[in-house]
Amino acid sequence: MDEPTGALTSTSGFTPEPVPTARLILLPLAVEHAQEMAAVLADPALHTFIGGEPASPAALRARYERLVAGSPDPAESWCNWVIQLRDDGRLAGFVQATVTEPHEPVADTATAGARAVGHRHLDEATPAAAGPVAEIAWVLGTQWQGRGIATEAARGMAGWLGRRGVRTLMAHIHPDHRVSAAVATACGLAPTDVWQDGEVRWTGAP
Repeated sequence: MDEPTGALTSTSGFTPEPVPTARLILLPLAVEHAQEMAAVLADPALHTFIGGEPASPAALRARYERLVAGSPDPAESWCNWVIQLRDDGRLAGFVQATVTEPHEPVADTATAGARAVGHRHLDEATPAAAGPVAEIAWVLGTQWQGRGIATEAARGMAGWLGRRGVRTLMAHIHPDHRVSAAVATACGLAPTDVWQDGEVRWTGAP
């Protein structure tokens, strides 16, 4: 399905837009999504590989306020979407991308801010590319797993990023997280020999 043509608001200023797929609509994250998303992400098992614990609606709202405000680093964009099911309008999870121009170093203070809200900065081991690099991630609520939704959402996001100039995709995946590895493979990513925080770096093109 065709989607609206987006624009870069600055050199690396990507502004998330609705991204339709066959069964889903990726909606740009809004603070108002916190209440429903707290229930979607309430299963402690979801945090086995990604760390942390389920957040209350109030805590998630505070996190979303920071995400929506955007990165403090002007060379970096935080793109966040919630996954909405077309058939019933319910939210089922989220996808996100941290888009960075890799040729410029990033201050440690900005890195700390990114990690605090769930985005990860690229580091000096990141390969330079002829264009922006996006680190992508996805989380799907337990009851919607096993239906290919995470793959469809991640591929929809990857396509949107590629059409807007991103040349390299990256993900960091726990070596035991086979389901997430399958999603990465479906997005065209392959594992590398680089490790970060106990996870394997996967890279590929949109």
